[in-house]
Amino acid sequence: MAPQDVPVGLQLVLLAVLGVPALGAAAVALMPARRDRGARLLATVVAAITFVLTLLPGLIPSSRDFGWFRYGASEIPPVVPWAEVDLPWVPALGIDFHLGVDGVSWPLVVLTGLLTLLCCGYTVAKVPAGGSGRTLAALLLVLEVGILGTFLALDLVLFFVFFEVVLLPMYAVIAGWGGAERRRAARKFVLYTLFGSVLLLLGVFTVVVAAGTGDLLALAGGYGLSRTTQCVAFALFAVAFAIKAPLWPLHTWLPDAHTEAPTVGSVILAGVLLKMGTYGLIRVGLGVAPEGAAWAAPVLGVLAAAAIIAGSLVCLRQTELKRLIAYSSVGHMGFVLLGIATLTVTGVQAALIGNVAHGVITGLLFFLAGAVKDRAHTGDLADLGGLRETAPRLAGVLGFAAIASLGLPGLAGFWGEAFAVVAAVERGGPLWLTLAVVAAAGGALTAVYFLRLLRRVTHGPATPAVTGFPAVTRSEWLAWSPLILLTLAVGLVPALVLAAASDPVAALTGALR
Repeated sequence: MAPQDVPVGLQLVLLAVLGVPALGAAAVALMPARRDRGARLLATVVAAITFVLTLLPGLIPSSRDFGWFRYGASEIPPVVPWAEVDLPWVPALGIDFHLGVDGVSWPLVVLTGLLTLLCCGYTVAKVPAGGSGRTLAALLLVLEVGILGTFLALDLVLFFVFFEVVLLPMYAVIAGWGGAERRRAARKFVLYTLFGSVLLLLGVFTVVVAAGTGDLLALAGGYGLSRTTQCVAFALFAVAFAIKAPLWPLHTWLPDAHTEAPTVGSVILAGVLLKMGTYGLIRVGLGVAPEGAAWAAPVLGVLAAAAIIAGSLVCLRQTELKRLIAYSSVGHMGFVLLGIATLTVTGVQAALIGNVAHGVITGLLFFLAGAVKDRAHTGDLADLGGLRETAPRLAGVLGFAAIASLGLPGLAGFWGEAFAVVAAVERGGPLWLTLAVVAAAGGALTAVYFLRLLRRVTHGPATPAVTGFPAVTRSEWLAWSPLILLTLAVGLVPALVLAAASDPVAALTGALR
């Protein structure tokens, strides 16, 4: 059905998902300084309302009777029906304010709503040094608007606009509330991201000028674009999204940003902001330029395997807690890229669940790293031994998150990594079988460095820095518990992420065969 046939209530839900946090950010920022705590509470309420709104497109039964998306030609199957809204925005240039949600984007939309809620709630109890809590909470809501808009946009120009919205707020979060080297890390983040933005804009212009439209639903399957155009566009998109993800070897801004960012900044950055890159590679890269994706697939596969190994080897040498977790993301994103590079249904589904699992588990790990550093005033692994004796509950949750991140079966991290390897084997041929073996070896190295982390931090001899650790607070349990439960739920029932993704994945990969 056309967007105008979608019930008005469902269209309003999509608009409200962006409108509520945008208005909330303005309201929070305008509150007087003397009501700083009240502003943080208001931001948490706004984030809670937004989170509920993100759930509705997949939970309202009537939404499954309307709004069937169709990607490209009629022989490509329709995806699962969701809400869609398409309004004129810049009619003279043919640009629409086109939003929609399907099984590829909905899990990330919900994850964004959840992590923003948890981070806003976290600021109610603890505001990092550097600025007012009111301003930090408002910036978190602005970040939410940009990230949600990226996942919901179904117009290339609109996608680019939302993709850029997150740049300045994240810079401000790192530079304003980060550590001693925060300004250097924030500048590095901006410079890398701006370079990627230029490439993304060039890719958008290349496609829109050649196709005469920026509608991602119409463009999916290639829209008759020549092979040369698709290859050029995909190359531009791939590098731009690789910087945002970030994928090796364009990852060097990430460890500094994570190390210097405040806890809530690291959680948002790792949990959902990085996913804008891998999501864009799936939605825009594979969807708009399938021939370009097929052309670049072997290179992407080799880079993915290199990222898995390089990330693991660097982690084995890390001596700082947050930097180790940050570099672990390089390896995990390597598995996501490997799944995408196979251009198979199994591979893309592995990438989708890998995205969600990484967001949940790494978000939890950064919450825990922040709790440890707040108490010990250091992130040096050599100074953090004996956590099991001084803070057994904190040590237990850290052990759970580390084991989930290394891919233990039954926890969320297992599915994306295991099936990325399976997808490479399915793809077949000497190259892909070799990449599967390399990736599997990288998975084993992941276990090595996380077990090394636990041996030092939780089971090592007690150090003065961890003596007298205060107990885990109620606000910390409230922030951690949903992520712990999701790690278990996704690990035991992966269909929570993948059940609604089969049709859109079939549509996105249909033109690749």
